[in-house]
Amino acid sequence: MKWRAPGTYNPRAIQPARNRVMDPPRSMPSSPSLCRTRPLRASLRALALTLVACAGNVNAGPATQAPAPASQGVTMVPASETSRKLHALFEQYFEEYLKLQPLAATYIGDNRYNDSLPNYIGPEYRARVHEMNQRYLDAVQRFEWKGLSGEDLISYEIFVLERRRELAAERFPNYLLPVDQTGALTTLMPALGSGTNAQPFVTVADYENWLHRLDDFVVWMDQAVANMREGATKGVVQPRTVMEKVLPQLDAMLVDKPEDSLFYGPITNFPETVPEADRERLATAYRASISGKVVPAYRRMRDFVRDEYLPKCRTTVAWTALPDGKAWYEFFVQEHTTTDMTAEQIHALGLDEVARILGEMDGVRREVGFEGDLPAFFQHLKTDPQFYYTNGADLIQGFRDLKVRIDAALPPLFSVLPKADYEIREIEAFRAASQAGAFYQPPSADGSRPGIFYVNTYNLKAQPKYGMETLSLHEASPGHHFQTSIQQELTKLPKFRRFGSSYTAYDEGWALYSESLGRELGMFIGPYQWFGRLNDEQLRAMRLVVDTGLHVLGWSREQAIKYMLDNSTLAETDVVSEVERYIAWPGQALGYKIGDLRIQGLRRKAEAELGDKFDLRDFHREVLCDGSVPIGVLEEKIARWIEARK
Repeated sequence: MKWRAPGTYNPRAIQPARNRVMDPPRSMPSSPSLCRTRPLRASLRALALTLVACAGNVNAGPATQAPAPASQGVTMVPASETSRKLHALFEQYFEEYLKLQPLAATYIGDNRYNDSLPNYIGPEYRARVHEMNQRYLDAVQRFEWKGLSGEDLISYEIFVLERRRELAAERFPNYLLPVDQTGALTTLMPALGSGTNAQPFVTVADYENWLHRLDDFVVWMDQAVANMREGATKGVVQPRTVMEKVLPQLDAMLVDKPEDSLFYGPITNFPETVPEADRERLATAYRASISGKVVPAYRRMRDFVRDEYLPKCRTTVAWTALPDGKAWYEFFVQEHTTTDMTAEQIHALGLDEVARILGEMDGVRREVGFEGDLPAFFQHLKTDPQFYYTNGADLIQGFRDLKVRIDAALPPLFSVLPKADYEIREIEAFRAASQAGAFYQPPSADGSRPGIFYVNTYNLKAQPKYGMETLSLHEASPGHHFQTSIQQELTKLPKFRRFGSSYTAYDEGWALYSESLGRELGMFIGPYQWFGRLNDEQLRAMRLVVDTGLHVLGWSREQAIKYMLDNSTLAETDVVSEVERYIAWPGQALGYKIGDLRIQGLRRKAEAELGDKFDLRDFHREVLCDGSVPIGVLEEKIARWIEARK
């Protein structure tokens, strides 16, 4: 799972990174120049309509049409001049975007706005974002699109789609639900403020920038309380089960002494670059900020959630139980799948996939000679000590050892590898209980801060040894780490695509597809490791069933938990966390299997039609080297690539 951007609607809003520099392993030579951006002549409009159609459902009228520019009155100019002006517009947009999204700037390594944190959920900010999206949509549609080709055409169409998408999203009051247990500024800011994340703490100015950003965070906290209070009057509230998991996260921030706060970490670990003469002054300022501003803001929110909000939270879990919830959920489904599949179609597909994978799991049971039935085999895998570490440090070291093996095996399958490396870290204790088993945080744009593969050690029974290979392939290399890092390194793409565009079906579909490469990488040698691959694939298949079941088909939280426990070896704590994630983050979990099935289908098509001319390294380059795009765009691109090689 890639890290989720908190505090805003747009899941493409913020790309996180990490702090400590790590040299790329010698077994992974970087060759970003091999990412040739090939001419893509056909228009993407027909395929991109899948994405736009959803906006049309919620904003009837022009958004249902293909991105047709207003050609009347436009003076035709040579394609190169059109391209130049278009890229200038994209550059202007991205600069304005970073000012509105300073956390995004911090995470990609642009430190110009490290001292600010806008009130993302306030009315003034939302009005500015609306104005910006409308202004740039109007501006880009004045271009004569018929003069565009290749990547310029793709960029034009994606830019139009994203601006329309953001405007269509305004129908739904996401700002009234600013806090949940899976990802919000309430948990992101302590991670940033610890001194071990993307926020730099190297110079005196860095330390002072963070104090200013903390002041803005306090404003956001109070706005969040006001928004949740407003939401309660309108029936737009979180399920009680979600907010019950938020309370411990807030309580963890209520320290008696500022020195015990995560926010005090940078003071505890001053670098040599901060002069001794400034340290006491900064320490005093940090103690005052933590004790006088940050902790009181957390206490106000904690008291509000506990005493006022929880009693008004809903007992239902379906997003469709909210006002306008049916259209809202449909919007999320198409946002995350970039297809026109309905919830019912996705649910049926999930049931078929779950049944197929269960059959393969039973084959593993027979192969290892287990005498009981499949449920008994599941129980054996959940409880036998041989399959689990007994302490978190050993688990983390196990993943680090695995990284060395995987890195060495990658070159035969990839002609393109990222410049940036990644490191493996334990999820911080204050947020571990409500987090997934693992997630990935991308590097800075220049690779000076490698990515982070976060592993949850909260419950070691949720991290079986037989699942480690597939988990690493998904979250790190060649999964999210390849996809995100290579995208950021595509310097010929406009910055809004390198750092802003992110489509769940592509991103998570690639990561799940990466799991399937295990055997070709020399992984999954024994039957139990192969079972781990099946178990993780089963998780993504069950998501199709459970997400749609919860939000459309009337499933209860308990029903969803039972279904997942019955059909996998996942630990109950992991299943509970997963189900509650789907409740709080509807639709996102659908992108994994949908995207994977489409990418797998493209590979089979290429293998069948190209025969001996098929080269897996070339196929992977083509999938990766235009960055994150809607699935329809990827399908058209690969179809042209196949035709060019016949």
